[in-house]
Amino acid sequence: MNVKWGSLGGVAVVGFGVTVGVVVIFALGVRALAARDERKAAGSDGTALTVGAGACFAVCAAAVAYGLYLIIPQFH
Repeated sequence: MNVKWGSLGGVAVVGFGVTVGVVVIFALGVRALAARDERKAAGSDGTALTVGAGACFAVCAAAVAYGLYLIIPQFH
């Protein structure tokens, strides 16, 4: 058996990058929800922050769904 170490390293780097990206986007969504609560406590409207948080969570859900699509062969 011959292992292509360059390809394995590329997959590892891309996997790590996507993982970090999804975690950062999720953290931004959580931070937007916290900022929304702070603005509501101050008497302001937090609609834009709610929409931003929803968009962040939607991107994370799409990344998870795409990963499941790639892993489960019945979806192809």
